Amino acid sequence: MGRSRRTIPEELLLLALDPATGTTAQPQSLDLGLAGAQLVELALAGRIAPDGDRIAVVMPRPTGDPTLDSALELLRRRGSPVRAVHWIGGPRLGLRQTYLSHLERCGMVHAVAGQMCGVLPTTRYQATDTAISREIRSRLDSAIRTGVPPDPRTAALAALAHAVGLGKHLYPGNEGRSSRSRLRDLIRHDPMGGLVAHAVMDVQNGVAAQPRRSAAPAGPTGPGGGRQPARATADPGGVPMQPRRGSMARAVAH
Repeated sequence: MGRSRRTIPEELLLLALDPATGTTAQPQSLDLGLAGAQLVELALAGRIAPDGDRIAVVMPRPTGDPTLDSALELLRRRGSPVRAVHWIGGPRLGLRQTYLSHLERCGMVHAVAGQMCGVLPTTRYQATDTAISREIRSRLDSAIRTGVPPDPRTAALAALAHAVGLGKHLYPGNEGRSSRSRLRDLIRHDPMGGLVAHAVMDVQNGVAAQPRRSAAPAGPTGPGGGRQPARATADPGGVPMQPRRGSMARAVAH
């Protein structure tokens, strides 16, 4: 993968940067979005592919992007396809800072040191070339305004922007309501972007696992010989499995 093209994680982060304050909008959900954006970028590069609601490595050859290749290697070490919600919900400490530092090295942002309450050191990141951010934004605006199906990269970016809650940052207020709605609708134009975006939203909503079904005769009997209600089970990581309506299945269907 050449470095002449910005990656989707980089573009998502640039969209989230506030040009006035130098802070990132929706920082907690943005971290999930960046992990999801890596999956979309790897899929576009032909390294991974969706397998139901799971992600499978189909070509372990490095892309040439160190951050993406680190994610690809972690996926390869799993040995079997991993559920998108488990991957995105896993620890990704420092991922946002990694991309901010990369954008700074590339000259797209510059760090501005400051202090909080006059004591705690802080760092803000200002865009050095606002034309780049305007170009990214214009692609979303065009897809929203014209209704023409966007290219896969723009569709995936729109899906992730919606998933992490950037709609209110990009199209604020009542006047932006219709644009936020159309931004959400763009999720259907890219199957991988839709799968990942729904996984990001599932993680935020606390949905980490599918319910397991047990055979009817397996449970103990209650008073009077009736079956007792089945108890919620947990996956190996200890996460209670709650019944859910398959938003992931909807993403695959798109």
